[in-house]
Amino acid sequence: MKTVTISLPRAAVVQEFVNRISPLDGHFDFLSEGYILDAKSLMGIFTLNLTKPLTLRIEKDTHETMEAIGRYIVEDLHG
Repeated sequence: MKTVTISLPRAAVVQEFVNRISPLDGHFDFLSEGYILDAKSLMGIFTLNLTKPLTLRIEKDTHETMEAIGRYIVEDLHG
């Protein structure tokens, strides 16, 4: 399991992000203000404050997964 900080500044970027992670194995969760939200949920993401970076918890941090989300990462929180 790995935790990273990502940025999704525009609606088009959110759509692209969800399209990239949806076919991947494992759970992807956003941790926000005490809530855990499914990162594969487009509607759910739009309930978050997208003006700030988001904390993403990745269940299976495979090479394929990290390659798919690499462009969105602004900080790797746990190696």
